[in-house]
Amino acid sequence: MTFDSSDNTTATAHDEIDAAATAGPEGTPPSEEQAAGAEVIGVRHGMFGVTGSGDTSGYGGLVRPVSLPGSTPAPYGGYFDEIVDALRTALGAAGTRLEQALEKIVVFRGELTLHVHREHLVAVAQVLRDHPALRFELSLGVSGVHYPEDAGRELHAVYPLMSITHNRRLRVEVSTPDADAHIPSLYEVYPTTDWHERETYDFFGIIFDGHPSLTRILMPDDWRGHPQRKDYPLGGIPVEYKGARIPPPDERRAYN
Repeated sequence: MTFDSSDNTTATAHDEIDAAATAGPEGTPPSEEQAAGAEVIGVRHGMFGVTGSGDTSGYGGLVRPVSLPGSTPAPYGGYFDEIVDALRTALGAAGTRLEQALEKIVVFRGELTLHVHREHLVAVAQVLRDHPALRFELSLGVSGVHYPEDAGRELHAVYPLMSITHNRRLRVEVSTPDADAHIPSLYEVYPTTDWHERETYDFFGIIFDGHPSLTRILMPDDWRGHPQRKDYPLGGIPVEYKGARIPPPDERRAYN
């Protein structure tokens, strides 16, 4: 193709590159079907969700929905189908249907996430670790997430798993209501989750049943609340700066 060609091949190629570059590290933007099936759980006002202390960022008028990826229909692509098929077979052999153990399966931005009902978490993790076709031997930690407006599922725990045998990765996610923030501990399956579950308990208040020593790991033992929850007060202490008193964030003037 010469520079004076009248077709739009170059423009299309640049559009595709731009879309991939803004899609995240995996460079796989969500499909139209995924966007259409997104689960809207709330509405965000402003850039940072600040309430009660004013938003001086310049984005205070921003309003947009808070959404989670919807369930992805099969086939999932790549080795994801092999993982789901092997998990279905292994759970079936143990007397549990895949649809009973899993809330949904999501493929989003190049990652496979298994949303597991909390009562089946340990059984699913055991199968993922031990089945020869799966062999996810390594848990890379636990991350807590708080969605205050996701009624009945406010607290989430996310476990990234890796198969050293097959060089594969996936994410296991489980949710629990704020009013009953209990999730079975995976310490017996993945002992490396010991400190990670303690940290998630410390910052989010998720209680991991069966953990050998579920105590705070960073905050003092008598600390009230869980600092990384979205509804946790900003708090802070007043600061003396050149003779002026700067109040803590939750006492500052609100600018409308």
